[in-house]
Amino acid sequence: QVQLVESGGGLVQAGGSLRVSCAASGRIFGFNVMGWYRRAPGNERELVARIISGGITTYADSVKGRFTISRDNAKNTVYLQMNGLKPEDTAVYYCHLSQGTSTYWGQGTQVTVSS
Repeated sequence: QVQLVESGGGLVQAGGSLRVSCAASGRIFGFNVMGWYRRAPGNERELVARIISGGITTYADSVKGRFTISRDNAKNTVYLQMNGLKPEDTAVYYCHLSQGTSTYWGQGTQVTVSS
């Protein structure tokens, strides 16, 4: 079993920055994909960014150039640096980890961007 613990959400003004982190524990495979999804009120959950254990990244078009995902494989931790935040980035951000045929989710952390 795998547990994901997120931290770092909060309230920020438009144009500001936040970094969220997600630490994974349990039985972690050497090859996996970690990343972030988000769900805004009334919307479906959507991919924000993901990174495979080798470092290849994928971003949603809406965050390209503003958000950066990174990971520390030794710590099984993934980070999302969010710059140039906009009110439309307001959402609950969920960490995920996929390995083998399993996907795990964190409990979510709220990010609120005020205009």
